[in-house]
Amino acid sequence: MCLETCFGSVPDPRAGNATHRLGDLIVMMVAASLCGAATATEFALFAETRRAVLSRLIDYDVAPSHDTFSRLLRLLDPRAFEQAFASFAAGFARALGESSGTTVATPDEVVALDGKALRRAYEQGQQAYPPLTVSAFATQTRLCLAAASPTAAENEIEAALKVIALIDLTDKIVTADALHCHRRMAEAVVEQNADYVLALKGNRGHWHKEAESLLARAPSPPVVEQTERGHGRDEWRKAEVVPVETALMPGHAAIIRITSRRDRSEPLTRLFMTSRVFSPQQALDITRAHWQVENGLHWMLDVHLAEDMNRARKDHAPANIAILKRIAKNILQMTDPPKVPISHRIKKCAWNDDYLLKALAHMR
Repeated sequence: MCLETCFGSVPDPRAGNATHRLGDLIVMMVAASLCGAATATEFALFAETRRAVLSRLIDYDVAPSHDTFSRLLRLLDPRAFEQAFASFAAGFARALGESSGTTVATPDEVVALDGKALRRAYEQGQQAYPPLTVSAFATQTRLCLAAASPTAAENEIEAALKVIALIDLTDKIVTADALHCHRRMAEAVVEQNADYVLALKGNRGHWHKEAESLLARAPSPPVVEQTERGHGRDEWRKAEVVPVETALMPGHAAIIRITSRRDRSEPLTRLFMTSRVFSPQQALDITRAHWQVENGLHWMLDVHLAEDMNRARKDHAPANIAILKRIAKNILQMTDPPKVPISHRIKKCAWNDDYLLKALAHMR
């Protein structure tokens, strides 16, 4: 994948006499992120101390200062950077499929949509309102397909709709929590020839009552039950699927009810609105797949890439650093066989020049 193809369209916000090319700075920041760097100061330190390996990719006489990286992150247009990242992720997925001889964009792949707060990127006095980033996560390939952060005048709902617009969802299944169960989301998904499975809770009171009434009237809906034991606990789940009599939003075709119980606790019931009448087993698999976004993306960003610890908070810095983290996450995901821990891959990037260059080859 050519770096210039994806990131060359990102406008350079700096003065015309800037010393370093924008693309070179992005490569430096991604390379540093692969090695565990997380701040502008660490990016500058990496560019200075690892010049020998970076010079095999880019040419520079003097390493950029931390002010250069800080200024760039604050001024870079996050909308353009988000679009470039979505393009990079799509090309990355295609290249991955070609190299493995398989089709990455498989039909009915679950794309989980979820927001994540950047816990320490808040302005003074705004600790309760940290900025956030919404990501689209492909649960099969474990790649982050796109991400977007809301502006000051927007919220998570608007950011999620931006993410939907950034990627090709043809024949995919979009899952999201109850915040995104609304007509605009359903319409955006259906227009892309995709399906949705959206959690339905009390925030949509009228729809929730309609769904409960429909389930109560259904004589004997298709049911599947599943029992598992793992991590020292027993889990039982049951899925029911009932076609709707009247669509409540664009594409609406069925209601799913998932009932689950862990050990001896009280059963928990969850409802979902879906654009297709799935089988009960499909319903169970899809609703479970959604939670991979927590373990496969959010947990990795926090534990291995220290996203929640980052204090960059001025202007566009939080949104742009969030994109850098997701670029690094995608690259790290594919640099080694699945059983190699991500923490080991980060250390190998930091300690082995050839391994780092192999990882960065995904950007070329």
